[in-house]
This record gives sequence, structure tokens and C-alpha cells, in this order.
Amino acid sequence: MPDKQHTPDALLLMGRQCPYCPTVLKALQSLEQKGQISNLKVIELEQHPEVAAEYGVRSVPWVRIGPFELGGLRSEEELHEWASKAGSTAGMSMYLSELIAGGNIDKCLDLIRADSHQLDALLMLFKDADTELNIRIGISAIIESLQGSPELRGIAHELRALLKHTAPSVRGDACHYLSLTGHEDAAEWIRPLLADNDEAVRQIAQDCLEELAPGN
Repeated sequence: MPDKQHTPDALLLMGRQCPYCPTVLKALQSLEQKGQISNLKVIELEQHPEVAAEYGVRSVPWVRIGPFELGGLRSEEELHEWASKAGSTAGMSMYLSELIAGGNIDKCLDLIRADSHQLDALLMLFKDADTELNIRIGISAIIESLQGSPELRGIAHELRALLKHTAPSVRGDACHYLSLTGHEDAAEWIRPLLADNDEAVRQIAQDCLEELAPGN
């Protein structure tokens, strides 16, 4: 059994009339018995309605495992997967993907602004050329919302490295994102892409350099 010091705490908010809550409760209790989560706390919202407001919860079941807030019916296998990834960059990457897919861009921004290291998880999603288009669009919205911020400037070197990614779509987007960082060397790093073997990447580089030119 894993050491409980290395397993995440869990919180379940449930309602007496909820048809799915008993299933989620049973799954979490099973995970606790197996040592895969620790300190399971269960709150019935009929008894503590103020808790729903505290967490911004509008429907149940609602589960928090480590940093992950999960709504709706979840199987034991799925909850175990989230528990096993708590505290990892891969887990946060998976969580950000789920948030983006659900249109929760503001929640992603809140997480990143609270802890800039979550940008590492966003970059993991971004540099995977197989990431779905709707997720890539969400990533763009997040990055553009962070334009000129210390958080975005902090990943300038990681974005520079992605200018050499094998996928043209990643190179082009990395070029655009790098131009938004405010890093003093961004133009110098982008300029070699004017000779990229992909026409779209060359055009993005040209557009970015024009935006970064003094006076713009």
C-alpha cells in the first residue's frame, strides 16, 4: 500500500437527492481503503449549503482530489487515475486539457496566476502535435491573455526551444507566443524562422517581427 504521505486528500460534496453521489462516494471510499487517497472528507450540502458557495459548486457530485476539481459522475478507475497524477506535471496537463475542453479558460488562468509553474503543464499540451484543435485554440486564448506578464516572460526560453519543433504548427504558434512575452531577445530568436521550410511559419515570423519592430 502506498505511503499516505504521498497520496492526495479528497473532498466530496454530495446531495441526498443526487442519484450519482452514492456511486462516487463508494468509489472514493474504495480508493481510501486501498491507500490511493487519504483523508476523505464528505459534506452533504443540505446540512452545509454555505460550502457550495465557498467552492462555487452548482451541481453534485463534486470531487476535489489534490488540486483537481471534478464534477459529475466519475468511475473508480477515473478517480484513481486523477489521484495517481496529483502533484505531477502530466496530471496538471490532463486537468488543463479537461478545463479547456469545457470552456473553463478563466479557471486555467487562475491556476497559472496562482502558480506560474502550471505553465509547464500548458506547454506539455502545446508541444504535443497530437493535441486536438479545440484544445490548441484554448491554449492560444490563455497565452494571449497573459501577454506581457511575468508568467509568460518566464517561459520565453522554453518557447525559443520550440521554434525548432518538428511540427510546423507548433513552430508557428511558438513564434507567435514568444512575440507576446516581452523578452528583449524575442526578435533575434524569431528571425531565423524567416528561412523556415514552411511558408506559413515564415509568414508568422514576418508578422511577429513587424509587430516587434521599434515604434509598433
